[in-house]
Amino acid sequence: MRPPLAHRLAAALLAVPLAAALSGCGTAPRPAAPPPEISTAAAAPAPGAVPAALPASVPVRVTIPSAEVDTAPLLRLGLNADGTIEVPSVAQADRIGWYEHGVTPGETGPAVLVGHYDTVNGPAVMRNVGGIEPGDRIDITRKDGTRAVFAVTALEQVAKDAFPTEKVYGPTSRPELRLITCGGDIVHGHRPDNVIVYAELVS
Repeated sequence: MRPPLAHRLAAALLAVPLAAALSGCGTAPRPAAPPPEISTAAAAPAPGAVPAALPASVPVRVTIPSAEVDTAPLLRLGLNADGTIEVPSVAQADRIGWYEHGVTPGETGPAVLVGHYDTVNGPAVMRNVGGIEPGDRIDITRKDGTRAVFAVTALEQVAKDAFPTEKVYGPTSRPELRLITCGGDIVHGHRPDNVIVYAELVS
């Protein structure tokens, strides 16, 4: 049985040092091209009524046409012993992970996905994050056969040591999505920033 929503959100907030856990990005002798600098940009709210939240169902596939992402199955990510969120391994750099102690995509609250921009082996699943713009769609196929379609509302690039934990993991009044990857030019073998894509359920 999954824990109550309030408990799952509280567990999510334990992942304060999330950005440090994503430091595997960019340790590469063959990294992806430098990621674009992403300034915070917001889109107008989606027109029409807010769609009803969906019941819980594990995500199994993510499609983001503007970033050329179509990946399945999703990895299930928990917490490390130090309270940081797990991330896909270097060997799984072509896949996106879902933070399983949070809500599932389509439930009320912020569902959190994580994917590498690049690794020691080169470009990874989120290598085209710079192609995502407000208004673009993120389509999540769920285990129960339903789809949760989100519209991007904003993108934000932040230093990993200033990661906006409450903004990413804090409770929301509607179904939302966060997609986290790495950004910034490589410094001492690692990318110093996170790029966070924010989205809201539209259908």
